[in-house]
Amino acid sequence: MSIKTVFISLLALAGAVSVPQTDFDVIVVGGGPAGLSALSGVARVRRNALLFDNQQYRNAPTREMHDVIGNDGTPPATFRGLAREQISKYDTVHWKNETVASIVPLDGDFSVFNVTDATGASYTARKIVLGTGLRDLIPPTPGMREAFGKGIFWCPWCDGYEHRDQPFGIVADVANVLGAVLEVHTLNSDIIAFTNGTRTPDGEARAAAKYPDWDKQLEAWNVTIDNRIIQSFERLQDGGAHRDNDEDKQYDKFRVHFTEGEPVERNAFLVDYPTDQTSTLPYQMGLEMDGSKIKVASSMRTNETGVFAIGDANSDGSTNVPHAMFSGKRAAVYIHVEMSREESKSKISKREGMISQRELEEEANKAIGDNLEREWKRAQDLQ
Repeated sequence: MSIKTVFISLLALAGAVSVPQTDFDVIVVGGGPAGLSALSGVARVRRNALLFDNQQYRNAPTREMHDVIGNDGTPPATFRGLAREQISKYDTVHWKNETVASIVPLDGDFSVFNVTDATGASYTARKIVLGTGLRDLIPPTPGMREAFGKGIFWCPWCDGYEHRDQPFGIVADVANVLGAVLEVHTLNSDIIAFTNGTRTPDGEARAAAKYPDWDKQLEAWNVTIDNRIIQSFERLQDGGAHRDNDEDKQYDKFRVHFTEGEPVERNAFLVDYPTDQTSTLPYQMGLEMDGSKIKVASSMRTNETGVFAIGDANSDGSTNVPHAMFSGKRAAVYIHVEMSREESKSKISKREGMISQRELEEEANKAIGDNLEREWKRAQDLQ
């Protein structure tokens, strides 16, 4: 349906304040665990939905997912393939392996959006879900990007256990080293922190601002700091091939080269690098940001009516596969209830007058949130 057709439909139905007719109820942008979960959620209540997937995924480099109940050790591509297969059984689901170029809200009593993909094709929907993810800003240090997700990682819950009790490295600003150590000290005891020239008076002051006794704590954990500038990472052994599946261990091995002095060998590394939005859509749409994340309410709503943000891209404080699936499902529930409220109110709008979009959102929040909080309290009382 073209933008012109949508406007004509909106104008023709203005007197009745009817829900606009669109190509889809929901368009989901992003085919990772968050987007797939949202798509499954709306499909289960027979909402007509289209998922755009440009097939670029943050966890694509990693060998396998961990700490995902029922899928521990599953390669990400295998997980996505099975999810697609299972979700495809719902006849209201549609797929397009393409990049979304723009999302434009249209005027009306209800939220409506025109979505244009990179081929120039346009589609309309009443609700938008952004599961577009984050990208890791990996420095151009030779060997780093090639090894990322395969012995060099940022999440100890995702990859740390398979490298437990091995000579370990942390690559981080000196101010962030102790925080990293506190995440991995139960997994590794032979730890060298590679601070890459950041251990300066200013760096130590920043570390002290976070942890006044940071140096004493590092000493207590027997952590060595190597402040030399890293020149490159040389892979000596690939843990994908050298592994003990019975013991759940992967034996990567690297040699770290510096601009001066002798190299150092380590089996695995925890790194601390910033992130940014993978997609430019949040910035194009003028969504409110919280740092590099899309700011959301507990319902996964953004500041733009009808737009929800899920997974790593949003600001609700977690970046992992279980969180992504949770946030996708939560958005799906709110979307369905909100749309149902719109549809119900439109049927009686001639008699009672139109209720505002904000009031509809508040009704949906109350209908879902109150029930969830009540059930949560009941579960706590039973423990």
